Amino acid sequence: MWFDEAVIYQIYPLGLCGAPRDNDGVQAHRILRVLDWIEHIKETGADTVLFNPLFQSDRHGYDTRDYYTVDCRLGTNEDFKRVCGALHDAGLRVMLDGVFNHVGRGFWAFQDVQEKKWDSPYKDWFHISFDGNTGYNDGFWYEAWEGHHELVKLNLNHPDVIRHQFEAIRAWVEQFDIDGLRLDVAYCLSPDYLRRLRGFANSVKPDFVLMGETLHGDYNRWMGPELCHSVTNYECYKGLWSSFNSMNLFEIGHSLARQFGPENWTLYKGQHLLSFLDNHDVERIASRLDNPSHLLPAYGLLFGMPGVPAVYYGSEWGIEGRKADGDDALRPAIEKPERNELTEQIAKMAEAHRHSHALCYGAYRNVVLTNRQIIFERAAEGERVLVAVNADSAPYTAHFDAGCGMAEELITGKPHDFGGGSELPPYSAAFWKMER
Repeated sequence: MWFDEAVIYQIYPLGLCGAPRDNDGVQAHRILRVLDWIEHIKETGADTVLFNPLFQSDRHGYDTRDYYTVDCRLGTNEDFKRVCGALHDAGLRVMLDGVFNHVGRGFWAFQDVQEKKWDSPYKDWFHISFDGNTGYNDGFWYEAWEGHHELVKLNLNHPDVIRHQFEAIRAWVEQFDIDGLRLDVAYCLSPDYLRRLRGFANSVKPDFVLMGETLHGDYNRWMGPELCHSVTNYECYKGLWSSFNSMNLFEIGHSLARQFGPENWTLYKGQHLLSFLDNHDVERIASRLDNPSHLLPAYGLLFGMPGVPAVYYGSEWGIEGRKADGDDALRPAIEKPERNELTEQIAKMAEAHRHSHALCYGAYRNVVLTNRQIIFERAAEGERVLVAVNADSAPYTAHFDAGCGMAEELITGKPHDFGGGSELPPYSAAFWKMER
């Protein structure tokens, strides 16, 4: 599966393209801004672009009005078709955000219910009681996502709802040639629905990928041969930043061993969860880390650990964004990309990851673990890579049995001699490809 070797570049299009916060009904061709980002995305080492919602919505994209039409604030279907064509021509795959658990109050079928009440042929598309009401005073109560009544929960047991959504996916493949979906709040989707979605998607495009948004719990509930191919690894997301802030790399080391280690009881051995340091819902990693010098070693962990690494637009050059300042701070408008030393290092790590069989598929084993250093092994058929991170302000000399005297440092391409121990510079990350 191509996704197992991917590096994802995530874009929140309503933010990046500077769309108005609320849908003003005015059509503007803002999505074409992405065309100016394509070369930069390639230079980061990414090979897949994940777009957060871009279909017609009330406000932020997760309150869908129409699954078949690109949001007028971003442009037209033809505009997005042009963007996808340019991305594919550049060798980049495209994934979209599939928001199937709920819709916005502006969704056409829900508006029909508002108008006709119990006479609407679409009343059973939702979970409605005409004996109640909500704060919107529609004259009926309806189930919403986590109590947010601007997000109307769909009845995913209704065959017409499923048919409507699945035909939208078919249209996205036919018009835009998309390669996969991120499933919003996949933890709310039933296994039966996921099985039907997986079967349909793969009938439309055999290598079509489903990556589900999950938070906590056993990810095997939503991921497997008949379910999602992958899910978001929020468990390790927390450890990726808090291990540095508390100077306790045991936290992330134990989390990774619990998920992917050599023991028989580990949870996700051989699975390819989505790994990330930030996204459109959480603080930017540059704002989350107490010490800015930890940015580089944090990205070293991201690209060295098991999983499919994702980079959120702008974070590759270290922009900040705090959740306390609202969603707009996490999803800013940026006209053109920038590059700095962090960007260059991320690009080198991304290339190393994509072209290393061990980093894409290898098993996980902790080799050295202290409060301020972690060295772990990724081993696959014919290849062994050691990932080394030093979170300290001082150099660190690691003494351990590397199993050989020489290695290639994948980020720099230089030979590395393990003869007298291995010295890690302050705030550093290294990938060593070991000689057999």
